[in-house]
Amino acid sequence: MTTYLLLSSGRGPRECEWAVAEIAKKLEAATRTARLETVPGEHPGTFRSILFEIEDDEVARTWTGTLCWQAPSPYRSGIGRKNWYVTAQPCTLETESPAFDEDDVDMVPIRTGGPGGQHRNKASTAVRATHRPSGLVVVVDTERQLSLNRKIALRLLRERLESAGVAAERDAITARWRVHDDLVRGNPARTFRASDPRGTRSPRPARDR
Repeated sequence: MTTYLLLSSGRGPRECEWAVAEIAKKLEAATRTARLETVPGEHPGTFRSILFEIEDDEVARTWTGTLCWQAPSPYRSGIGRKNWYVTAQPCTLETESPAFDEDDVDMVPIRTGGPGGQHRNKASTAVRATHRPSGLVVVVDTERQLSLNRKIALRLLRERLESAGVAAERDAITARWRVHDDLVRGNPARTFRASDPRGTRSPRPARDR
């Protein structure tokens, strides 16, 4: 099962961006991945975030949460802190809306009341259109000809499905960026050191030194 995992430095300092780059190498060594999107950090070779596609769902699960990279800062000397936290969270990847196909629409002529006189009440000139894949339904009775109402119904379905697709894409992007604010420092799911090729899983909470 494919999982999308976002590795993010959150709002942390540049060392956290360096930690993202280093932990990304560990993840890529542990399982088959693909980098779908990267946001570069302040220094060359560092990243604010990387969006991974991971085929192994179990690997993605065990890597989810706060991750700790333990190493002295390569940018600032004389500071005691050696723990740099990043977060890895599953996220939704926005997808393109499927192409609208008129063959996926069921059209049913119906009778409606309202303006138009006696002829309109007797003739089934209105139409109920159902888009089967999405379940979206529209009823159109604005015209006195069935063919015109069918065209309007198809146009309305197309427009509403496109709007729904845009909204879903916007929500997915918003949720992904929210991960940057959700970093919880301390009690990491994994801790890594430069000399440790795989990382220590589920350690005791690390303390900044």
